[in-house]
Amino acid sequence: MKKFHLTLLLIGLILLSMPGCSFTRYTTSNPTPASAAPPTLTFPTPTISPAASLTAIPVTPNLSPTIIPTPLPANPQFVVTQQIAPANFCSDARATTLINNFKTALQSSDGKSLANLVSPAHGMDVRYYRDGRVVNYDPTHAQFLFDSTFQVDWGAAPGSGLETKGSFHEIILSSLLDVFNRNYTLACDRIQAGGTTYQALWPYQGINFYSLYFPGTSANGNMDWHTWLIGMEYVGNQPYLYAIMQFQWES
Repeated sequence: MKKFHLTLLLIGLILLSMPGCSFTRYTTSNPTPASAAPPTLTFPTPTISPAASLTAIPVTPNLSPTIIPTPLPANPQFVVTQQIAPANFCSDARATTLINNFKTALQSSDGKSLANLVSPAHGMDVRYYRDGRVVNYDPTHAQFLFDSTFQVDWGAAPGSGLETKGSFHEIILSSLLDVFNRNYTLACDRIQAGGTTYQALWPYQGINFYSLYFPGTSANGNMDWHTWLIGMEYVGNQPYLYAIMQFQWES
């Protein structure tokens, strides 16, 4: 047995001495960890909301016209011819057509038609009492007179002295229709009136007019007579409403 071991040792020495023969020593090394790949950053896609739609809000016009101080200066863009000879005015059929159109606008409460009849240069003066307050309406405000509830102090009532307050359609419209809806007579540049305790005068010098006269009823001794005067001016050679005022019996 000892001889066998010696033989093996001898063989190993012979192999080591032979050229080109060598033993490689293997060592165990710790593996180099692989670099971790950087994480991929994922960005969420933003949700784009559509712009909110804007709803247009309609503008509601104010139906209560502002009282315009009177008198108003004439608008320079219009050619106003006030001094019309009475004979020429009274023979102008357009003046009576204007009165008929005024009547139709009142009876139908047509603000647009009324606005087209009002002087674009001066507007239309309105008097409920002969010595009461004067209110001037230009065409823009005249368009809303049948809708407006704007309260006007028209002055003190003859006799009682009580103040008369109300909108145009409450006070003026009903009074105008009291004549227009009856059998009335027309007179050019002449005031028609029943019995009075005052002198009925037209206060607008140089402005021609028509008087619409209801003579009253016999049942009331004709004391319920009623007159409206309608003054006109010419703008661009066309007649327009310039001023209206009424006369009645005053106690």
